Parts: sequence; C-alpha cells; structure tokens
Amino acid sequence: MQVGQIVTAFNKTGKYIGEITAVNQDTYTVRCLAVLIHPRQGDLHNPNEADVPFFHERKALAFREQANIPLKMVRPYEDEVLDYKESLISAVQKLQTQLKAKPEDAYSVKSLQALDGVIKEYELLYSIRF
Repeated sequence: MQVGQIVTAFNKTGKYIGEITAVNQDTYTVRCLAVLIHPRQGDLHNPNEADVPFFHERKALAFREQANIPLKMVRPYEDEVLDYKESLISAVQKLQTQLKAKPEDAYSVKSLQALDGVIKEYELLYSIRF
C-alpha cells in the first residue's frame, strides 16, 4: 500500500475509512475520512465487563484526525468514501441498537451511559437527534 491510497483501518475497536498519509516500518499513518464501526465503550483489556476500575468513554477518530495503525490492521478500500458526519451518526446508532438489545446486561447499560456522554461531546445536534 502507498501514500494516498484509500483504506479501511481498525483502531481500538473502531473501524474507519481513511487515506494513508505515511508508510512507516510497522504502521501506516491513516487520515480518518469516515467511521464504519464506532469504538466500543469500556476497558479494552476486559471486554464486556462493567465492573472494572475505569470504564472508558471512547470517541471515534475525528474527521481528518491521523492515527498510526499497525500494518496488519489496514486493508484496501474500493467503494465510495462516505460522508464523515453521516457515517458517524450511523455508526453510533448501530452501536446504540446493539447495546439496547441487551437491557438486562450491566455492560450494555454502562456502555449506553458512556456513549451518551460521547454523543454530547460530538455535538451531533445537526438534523438528527439520538
């Protein structure tokens, strides 16, 4: 892969469409253009656990934010690049739907609370309300 190539990249449980801006020894630097999967909330080392010392609120990469992604987590992308704002809203709604499907699960409840905080930070009050 090379600089300028459009790719998908996995970063901390999130999946993005991005553009390679640098090729490094062990990573690609990828500029985020759209969100395919919103990062999960909570502790990465204890997935699906609500009772952890620190339950993280995880935001998606911002539009044009760059991240160093391990080579094995980057794949070529051939389809149309989605609009960032629309892709972020869609990814958040998909995660909310998954979490709301398990209302008795402590992890889902805590994740929804964390996600509500993240949504407020995004200031996604455009035309769609969550």
